[in-house]
Amino acid sequence: MKSNNVQWHSSIVTRARREKCNGHKGAVVWFTGLSGSGKSTLAHAVEDYLHSGGCRTFVLDGDNVRHGLCADLGFTDVERTENIRRVGEVSKLFVEAGNIVLTAFISPFENDRSSVENILSPGDFIEIYCSCSLAVCEKRDVKGLYKKARAGEINNFTGISSIYEPPRNPALCIETDVSTLDESVKMVIEILKRKNLINFA
Repeated sequence: MKSNNVQWHSSIVTRARREKCNGHKGAVVWFTGLSGSGKSTLAHAVEDYLHSGGCRTFVLDGDNVRHGLCADLGFTDVERTENIRRVGEVSKLFVEAGNIVLTAFISPFENDRSSVENILSPGDFIEIYCSCSLAVCEKRDVKGLYKKARAGEINNFTGISSIYEPPRNPALCIETDVSTLDESVKMVIEILKRKNLINFA
């Protein structure tokens, strides 16, 4: 749905001007995977690398977003879809500002991730699949969520009582239960270089 009686105002300062000022292109680097697969850890490590190289960056993290922007949403399928829709719209604003936004969301549904890609310009959506076995994710469960889910204390928990649909054709698939964090960061940086998003070593 779109609001009535509103009109889009184009900015005098264009995305191209912002990107020229930033020295790099804007894009969304979308990390997806099960809880405990290393999405947030990897997103922040990549951001640290990019920021050290002078890039304008920001990480949108699943838990952080639900403290404010999506604090009114639960975890039904409909609410998960709305959560990702909002994140997609916010990500689009970051891209228009010429920034590299790194998102760390389980985002379990293929259609939701595709919807985000579709609201962006071609090439702006870079999907990174953090592939990790459920067993390893459970071992990493510092918040005890899997234990609660298996005990029936948390409903609609992805990987236990709610499905996760892996990306069919991600820009990059990282086996985060095999690769080290440094190795994973290097893989992400290489894909960003190949897509001409960044140009520093």
